[in-house]
Amino acid sequence: MPPRTRPAKPAALDERAAAQLAELFRAFSDTSRIRIISALADGNEKNVSALAEAADVSESAVSHHMRGLRQMRLVRARKSGRQVFYRLDGDHVVALFKQGLDHVRHG
Repeated sequence: MPPRTRPAKPAALDERAAAQLAELFRAFSDTSRIRIISALADGNEKNVSALAEAADVSESAVSHHMRGLRQMRLVRARKSGRQVFYRLDGDHVVALFKQGLDHVRHG
């Protein structure tokens, strides 16, 4: 009988990658931000007013949250005149949100 081989150990995260991942998950740690991300998960752009209504928070709070979400590269912004329209920054952000949602619904 051949000797059993152990599965390869996953590579340990370096401190920088661990800090970046922790920061990413911190972006998902606020219920208002989660509701904003949820509103954008349909793939359509929305302005601050629409996001405020969808998340049931003030426009000022949405603007504050969007600044952080942009810095984390979770959303993209597009200006049109005086309005700013937001959308999630790629399918990977939608997938991350949906996987988290599936986890809490089925966990």
